Amino acid sequence: MQQFLPVGVLGAFTSLLTRPEWYIAVLAGIGLMVLLAVLNHVPGRAPLFLWLRRESRWFLTTTFLQSAARHQSTSVRLPRPVRSWGVIAARAYDVAEALREGGQFPLQLYVLALLDDLRNNHRRGSWDLRGFKRTRPPVLFLRRTALENGGIELIRAVSDVRSRRSELDPLLIVAGVAADDAPLLDRGADGSPQAPPPPSRYQPSRLQQRLRNWYDEWAGNLRAGQSPSRTNALPWVLRIPLPREELVQVRETDRRCVRARHRLPLVRVVWSAYSLTLAVVLACTAGGVHSYELHRTYCSADLLTANRDTERHSAPGDGTECIGLATGDVRFGAYLRDTGDEEADEQGGRLHDLEDRIHDENARVLRGHSGTYVTVVYAGPLSSSRLNPSPVKGVEELTGVYLAQRVVNENHTVKMRVLLANGGADMGHQSETAEAIAAYAERDPTFVGVVGFGRDLQSSPGVTDRLHKAEVPVVSGTNSASYLPKEFSNWFSLAAPDEHQAEALGHVARQLRTPGRATCALVLARDLKGSQDRYTSEQAAYGEEMLKRERFRMLPTQEYRVVNGDPELRLHAERTCQGENVPSVIYFAGRVEDVGPLMTQLSTQPGCANKEISILTGDDLSKARFSGTGGSDGVAPRITPYHAALTGLEDAAPATAFYEDAARHLPWIEQDRLPYATPDFASGQTALSHDAARALYWAASREDVPQSLAATWVNLRSVKLDRTATGTIDFTTTPLYGERHGHSILVKRVRTVVQGSERASFGPGQIAPGDGLGLLVAGLSAQGTDHVAQHAQLDAPYRYQVFQAGQVAQYLQPFSLRFRVALHTVEDHHAVVPDLQQQRPPGPSHPAQLRYERFQLGQHLHSASMDAGRRRGQGPGVPRHSDAPTSSAQTSRFRLGRPGPGFGLLVFSLLPQVVEVFQSGCFPRLSPQQRCDLHNP
Repeated sequence: MQQFLPVGVLGAFTSLLTRPEWYIAVLAGIGLMVLLAVLNHVPGRAPLFLWLRRESRWFLTTTFLQSAARHQSTSVRLPRPVRSWGVIAARAYDVAEALREGGQFPLQLYVLALLDDLRNNHRRGSWDLRGFKRTRPPVLFLRRTALENGGIELIRAVSDVRSRRSELDPLLIVAGVAADDAPLLDRGADGSPQAPPPPSRYQPSRLQQRLRNWYDEWAGNLRAGQSPSRTNALPWVLRIPLPREELVQVRETDRRCVRARHRLPLVRVVWSAYSLTLAVVLACTAGGVHSYELHRTYCSADLLTANRDTERHSAPGDGTECIGLATGDVRFGAYLRDTGDEEADEQGGRLHDLEDRIHDENARVLRGHSGTYVTVVYAGPLSSSRLNPSPVKGVEELTGVYLAQRVVNENHTVKMRVLLANGGADMGHQSETAEAIAAYAERDPTFVGVVGFGRDLQSSPGVTDRLHKAEVPVVSGTNSASYLPKEFSNWFSLAAPDEHQAEALGHVARQLRTPGRATCALVLARDLKGSQDRYTSEQAAYGEEMLKRERFRMLPTQEYRVVNGDPELRLHAERTCQGENVPSVIYFAGRVEDVGPLMTQLSTQPGCANKEISILTGDDLSKARFSGTGGSDGVAPRITPYHAALTGLEDAAPATAFYEDAARHLPWIEQDRLPYATPDFASGQTALSHDAARALYWAASREDVPQSLAATWVNLRSVKLDRTATGTIDFTTTPLYGERHGHSILVKRVRTVVQGSERASFGPGQIAPGDGLGLLVAGLSAQGTDHVAQHAQLDAPYRYQVFQAGQVAQYLQPFSLRFRVALHTVEDHHAVVPDLQQQRPPGPSHPAQLRYERFQLGQHLHSASMDAGRRRGQGPGVPRHSDAPTSSAQTSRFRLGRPGPGFGLLVFSLLPQVVEVFQSGCFPRLSPQQRCDLHNP
């Protein structure tokens, strides 16, 4: 039973631990602990863990008891409790048998235990340093020691145990023994009188000196006194004879105790219960303060440690933002708060979702592909300011990076792991982010480079230089700084430089200038005092240089301040509109968030409200979401912004799988709209960051082998990728410390058209009835429409609009007309004639939509189309195509450069009288024959 009970309990406990329910294991552990506690305190039995106690080990191992012990093992072991109990029981039985025999053994055993306890209490090697604290030995005073009261036997037992063990102990016994009882201190003495010892030759007169002499003599004879030849002597007893005249009874009134003066040991002061308590309190206080500092400084912290890759900083205005590189479980979205702005809160939720998706994808890479992956860091603005609530501007770029990660991990053997780095609102803390990335690059061999840093600030040179020293390449999708590739060899960018953007806008400015007289122009730029922005200063410098080159009459440059996130534009608008010379062209060197307030101020000033004003600006306006594209930004009626765009998504749409991949991996993308016209893709930032991540990955996984950081830097100059979301990426011609050419630059116009007494706004691929349409070109391929748009001229007598084939029906709805539309196929030059029947929707007016026209300069396509129609004998009406193949001479005027596969055009033309078309859908100036052509295909 003694053997099987512990085994049974252990087996039952083990079986409970194997259960899948965690609470069963917890309850089993608690039950076992309760059972052991009860068994340990059952009356009448030894403690349950007796074999583990120090007293048991002493009882088994002391050499004093070996004479009474049998020849059995005296060792105890933790994993063998049953055997240990058996050893203890055998030793206890032997000692009990010896105690029954009587004699001096029981008293000597007790004395041995007492001396061992005293020795342990003065041991210097203990954890509490008790030997250093107790500098004076314990003293036992026996006033009248005699044979009757057992004092003589006690002294004998102490002397015998010390002689047998030869161990020192701190006990000092001072006993008063009568002269007649002194012979009893010898072994074998029976109380008969003994002859006094011979007097010493030298007897000092002073008692203190005599004590010293007696002690020295006893200490010298101590070793010899313990020899067996001197059996009658008690070697550990020092006898001090006192004269009878000195033994006087002291009265109680004269008895007094004087406390000995001694200095408190330093160990007792330093290492005591009080000092330990104080030390614990101080340690807890210091730990609490340190933990508070860690939680206040770092985004992820425990009690005494913290993830030092991310730090907490105060956000502009109010709140906190997390800055640095997100390693571990850090989430930048956790620091976003509800702002009350619907668009900003939506982007914040999108950031939460993207962080979770990227974290899950990284976990799959680390779990299943250890050693066959590369780590890419995205660095962007992943927080917003509460001062001026705005969407998280890095969400669109992060979407592109996540999409690149999913596509790469699905189709390539070398996987991509993505870490996020937050530079703060408007990248205000990108220097701290660069330091965190550089530190991380030293400890992670899989790290290959950075995607992002898309905002040009005063700190951008320092950031790029820090990463250059750390040998970290940077591929940016949207940073248009002209100087960075000239100064740093680790900088690669897909964005056209600011200087090239200004040159492209110069073609527009040239046609906005009135021939024959001076046209006033103004540069309105942000005041950079106390600001980190450098993009606006670059735009202002290149814009002013461009306007001077186009021979505009330049007005003094004005700089507006941004206070608490709001631009102060009222004074500048009054000064501009109420001046003697009101500018027709304003080059706006500011940020996208400042364009709306500028239009509001200009549209309400008397001098500008009724004047056509054109605003030229850089690519930052691409981030705006106008009301026709799912956003809330508006455009003043008589103000037309022209802005550069970094990519033409419709050019590359037919040849890329970017939008199919987005439809599979991004569930929030609107599927019922043209892919590149959705609000998530319209700005181009998602596509640019996606392509930047793909370019960096290509350099880091050359020949399907993970590359090092230095090798990735070298391989970037051999990157050439086709059929990407933005077209072709080619770094092979990128010079070292030189300006790169070949960027894609588009110029876009945004305007609001006033129709009658109502204001109509039109979005991409949409046009209002009665808006003076001369030619409508609807392309079945985005690549083809881009080439057609290159032939549209700004100062032509008609305005042109590029359509997609799916939007033709949307245009035809207001007219209740039946059109015959000729489909001209470039590949086989055959005509296919479908019928298109659309009914006018109910309601008195057409809904307002925003027109977002994309154009480039080229030859006059309208006159070419009219000439082609007249040569075929059809007049300037609707050009028709027969079923016979079209000759190359007839199609040369519609040459589209390099059309993609399956490319086609829907071309039809309306007369200039269409300007007079009202919403009723009637054509009052059309001849009967023309009406017949329209109504009878």
